[in-house]
Amino acid sequence: MLKLFYAPGTVALATLITLYEVDADFEAIAIDFKQAAQTKPEYLSINPKGRVPALVTERGLLTETPAILVYLAQRYPNAGLLPKDDFDFAQLQSFNSYLASTVHINHAHRMRGTRWATQESSFEDMRSKVPQTMLASFELLQQEYLRGPWVMGEQYTVADAYLFTITSWLESDGVSLAKLPQVAEHFERMQVRAAVQKALELQASI
Repeated sequence: MLKLFYAPGTVALATLITLYEVDADFEAIAIDFKQAAQTKPEYLSINPKGRVPALVTERGLLTETPAILVYLAQRYPNAGLLPKDDFDFAQLQSFNSYLASTVHINHAHRMRGTRWATQESSFEDMRSKVPQTMLASFELLQQEYLRGPWVMGEQYTVADAYLFTITSWLESDGVSLAKLPQVAEHFERMQVRAAVQKALELQASI
């Protein structure tokens, strides 16, 4: 059985949604970030990075959202969560990589400035920039890469769970969805999916 280590409000939501989408047999284990459980030896023995998500499989540990999402889609091919065309698959990987390497980092500057600096003035400068960088990133996604109704067009893929998860952070980052109508429509479309509702219900129960 798969084991997912996650924390509410984190990017692990994308993996949780995908596990429900593929109807996987899995155990979800919440890590209490408020108690800094991710920094304790018990969790570090599972994932030395001290981050979530962490997916324990029969063959070992997987970390990093883009890798986990593709693994699940390939492990459960009948769910149809990946494009069959090689170029389309590469574009999906490009989309997910941008979310991981740029958009998520923009968001993290709001509350995790200690990863990059030591002075409080630096932290405040990072926080003040977040609404601008997040809006710019999502405007780019909306204008250039969101094909609609799903990220890849007519086919729902793992990229949609990933986009939904990071979209859910926008309001707290000072970005109104009213400025991003196509993203807002995607967000609403996602909310009615059974897998999304199950994932949100599990998070709310913690």
